[in-house]
Amino acid sequence: MSEEPEAVPPPRRPVIALEDVSKSFGAVRALRGAHLEMYAGEVHGLVGENGAGKSTLIKVLAGVHRPDAGRVLLDGEPVELSSTADAMAAGIAVIYQEPTLFPDLSVAENIYIGRQPLGRLGRIDRRQMHRDAAALFTRLAVPIAPERPAQGLSIADQQIVEIAKAISRGARILVMDEPTAALSGVEVERLFTVVRALRDDGAAVLFISHRFDEIESLCRRVTILRDGAFVSSHLVEDITVDEMVRRMVGRELSAMFPKKDVDPGEVVLEVEGISRPGVFSDVSLTVRAGEIVALAGLVGAGRTEVVQSIFGVDPREGGTVRVDGRVLPPRSPRAAMAAGVALVPEDRRQQGLVMDMSVTRNATLNRTRQLARLGLLTGRAERAEAQRWTGLLRTKYGRLSDAVATLSGGNQQKVVLARWLGTEPRVLIVDEPTRGIDVGTKAEVHRFMSDLAARGVAVLMVSSELPEVLGMADRVLVMREGRLTADLPRAEATEESVIRAATRQEVTA
Repeated sequence: MSEEPEAVPPPRRPVIALEDVSKSFGAVRALRGAHLEMYAGEVHGLVGENGAGKSTLIKVLAGVHRPDAGRVLLDGEPVELSSTADAMAAGIAVIYQEPTLFPDLSVAENIYIGRQPLGRLGRIDRRQMHRDAAALFTRLAVPIAPERPAQGLSIADQQIVEIAKAISRGARILVMDEPTAALSGVEVERLFTVVRALRDDGAAVLFISHRFDEIESLCRRVTILRDGAFVSSHLVEDITVDEMVRRMVGRELSAMFPKKDVDPGEVVLEVEGISRPGVFSDVSLTVRAGEIVALAGLVGAGRTEVVQSIFGVDPREGGTVRVDGRVLPPRSPRAAMAAGVALVPEDRRQQGLVMDMSVTRNATLNRTRQLARLGLLTGRAERAEAQRWTGLLRTKYGRLSDAVATLSGGNQQKVVLARWLGTEPRVLIVDEPTRGIDVGTKAEVHRFMSDLAARGVAVLMVSSELPEVLGMADRVLVMREGRLTADLPRAEATEESVIRAATRQEVTA
């Protein structure tokens, strides 16, 4: 008698799927036949260059944009997500990189705003609200006090509060848009613990990141977009990082760090003994013409504060800052700019750009006086200048008259660079030049930095990415708790030597 054939389990059905979804904004095709399948109990990675269509795809899932073609399936059935309310009703929640909590309300009030539990006489039952919020944080395995004010919470904790709010509404599909871009290593691990708890609880999580190590350690599947189109989808274990990069950019990325060898010239920037009590102390450094010097260290080491003090944005006490031998007064960005110093800040949206202004106006903001003729600034002169620098930086945009807010993050960063490069600086200070931008754009920014150094510009770069530091710097200065602990020439700078200097108080000559 023959054995009964083994029962074959039915194929798993995605909890949500996008089929041939397209979306255009005027002449710009943001999505072209995009596909995505997400399963319950899985973390799914989404990768692509800036401008690949990731943000538009997220907004289709969130109900912000309705697709021009294609369809969205929820549990195998077509669904219309015509508004954010529709998406929430379908159990979809988006956790953005920059949360929007009400700072004056407590954590619990932020979670249950507009739907607080009521007690007798219709009054808010705060005790019950706090109990419910505490149960959510227990479920997520994070100790956040429900009664504490939202003001003062770290970005990581704010994101976790947003996650708690989402699951309190019954969300079973969570979209996380670059959640780790502004987090420290410890905060990233804490967030990953929460994401894994959500996964184990049966949620489907879409995780968007430019960091391939995060995709490898957290995600089971990954989908790749390029130029708004679906490229491929894989189990993470079946694809290498090199192959992911090649599929994202459509070419081999053989030169991530195109550093040119340059013989440094005379000292251009000289910083001697500057301090800011409680932030940094007795910092001295030099940068020569044609040299790229990296300022490395852990988050909170004081690197950003040092470069902002050099530029005159933040205060400093004692010491001197010289450019080509000329002493710069403290707290005077105008004097720094006049001496040929340019600062590309870490937070491009808040400090580097005016988001409602056009690409043209943002790219020329620091040059309006020089571009004017007889006190009159013409649109033609502005456009020509903007076109020149955005072209050199290979910036992608619809029209120069478009608001800079419509550009992808990488192209916004290029506009910030264009704004400062138009001043033809002697010293370029760049704070986290490639944070939050894709691998292809990173290579372009690195190429341009190397070209500037080859033309004799002195470059001081703050970076938290060790491969960037080691790949681009002629010298690496390491900070720990507000003090310089190492000055490493390129030949001696390794991951081990940099990390050792960033975590221990060792001085390397």
